[in-house]
Formats: sequence, C-alpha cells, structure tokens
Amino acid sequence: MVGITEISAIVAAAGVSVGVVYYVLDMRNQNKVRQMDMIMRLYSHYCSEEYSKASGRYMATEFKDFEDFQQKYGVVGEHPVTTAFYIVPTFFEGVGALLKRKLTNIELLHELFAVKMHWKKIEPIIEDVRKHFEEPRLFENFEYLYNETEKYEKKLQQSKA
Repeated sequence: MVGITEISAIVAAAGVSVGVVYYVLDMRNQNKVRQMDMIMRLYSHYCSEEYSKASGRYMATEFKDFEDFQQKYGVVGEHPVTTAFYIVPTFFEGVGALLKRKLTNIELLHELFAVKMHWKKIEPIIEDVRKHFEEPRLFENFEYLYNETEKYEKKLQQSKA
C-alpha cells in the first residue's frame, strides 16, 4: 500500500517536472520576444527619415567603379552621397552579423529588408575597395546576408515548383 510519504514525494516530483517544463517554454518564448524586439528596432531604423534619405541617395547614385565614385563624390563625410554609402551598407553589415550568429532568421529578414537591391548597388565598389585597401573582409556580413537571401529565394522557388 502506498503511504502518504510516497504520494507527497510523487506530487513534489511532478511539481518540479511541471516547473522545469514551464521554465523551458517560458525561456523559449522570451527568446522569441527579444528577437522580435531587436528586429522591430532595426526595422524602425530602416524606416527612419535619416535612413530613407541615405537610401534614396544611395540608390540614385550612378558610377562606373570605385575610382569614378571617388572622383564624383570624394571620401566618406565629404558629400551626402558618400555618407549614404557608409550608412546603408553599415546597417546591412550589422543585420548580416546578427544572422550569422543565428540571432535572427533569413525568412524574417527577407520579408522586411531589400537586401538584394542594396547589395547589388554597392557590390562593385566593395570589390574594388577590398582590392585597393587589401581588406578582403570588408562588409563580409553584408555579403553573407546577400548570399543567404539568394539561397532562401532559390529554396522558395523550388518549393513552389
């Protein structure tokens, strides 16, 4: 026959188990909440007036290569276009770093940010600057973000076929 001691031990063990399960589920939920908060802060910056102006200048700029760009606009800080070419890629560099460290996911980033358009605009300059200044890692997280976006889009197309 089961005594009161055994029953209370079973109830206590069940209570601890329920507590652990609740804690694990709560921690998962908190991680999702933190991730969404971080993404919404990024998105808020992405939609800001300052970023919108920089992005507009960035996308409207015409150049052949890095040398042509420098001749027309100078170096960072000398012209609003060069400042835009610092602001926009630096934003995406940070987003790419978050993705690389698995602090966000490509599905969400693909929905919110125009990664491909922005990368294609600066890619020729980045390649030239990497060679010119011997900085092969320059904006590597932005490039990683672009590559992951490409993979995700191919995966989406395959799943629709």
